[in-house]
Amino acid sequence: MPVAVDVLRSVIAPLTRTRVFRRFLGPRVLPLVERALARLTGGRVQLSALLVPSLVLHTIGAKSGEPRDVPLMYTPDGQGRAIVAGTNFAGSRHPAWTANLLAHPDAAITVRGRRWTVHATMIPDAERDAAWARIEHQWPGYRGYERESGRTVRLFRLQPVRREVP
Repeated sequence: MPVAVDVLRSVIAPLTRTRVFRRFLGPRVLPLVERALARLTGGRVQLSALLVPSLVLHTIGAKSGEPRDVPLMYTPDGQGRAIVAGTNFAGSRHPAWTANLLAHPDAAITVRGRRWTVHATMIPDAERDAAWARIEHQWPGYRGYERESGRTVRLFRLQPVRREVP
């Protein structure tokens, strides 16, 4: 990994753990910027992807049945799989996309403009510490969101099930 990215991460990571980021910038401003950038680049560029591997998760709403898209950080888990964590910026509630995956585990992801179908499974309790270790190797201190939220964050493994979707 380039040294510049490591330096940038070391500066930005502590900011993401601040109250202002968790309450305002992360949940309110970042999604707006990500959506605008996605529209401008046809989904090929994500702001968050400048620092960490990022994807857009395409789900079906658990209650509405409507298509839902959300940009997320992911951690590669080998063999094309990805781990995503429902941290919700340390909020006390699980993010809606986690309920969507529980209700409809067959979903899709877009990574750098390429769309893939995936099947989501919750990571079992016995594997949570290993999954968090992988995530924190990529973004140190990220599990702090779980501790600060007062809940057990839902961790999902996204397994590709087919080739790229046109």
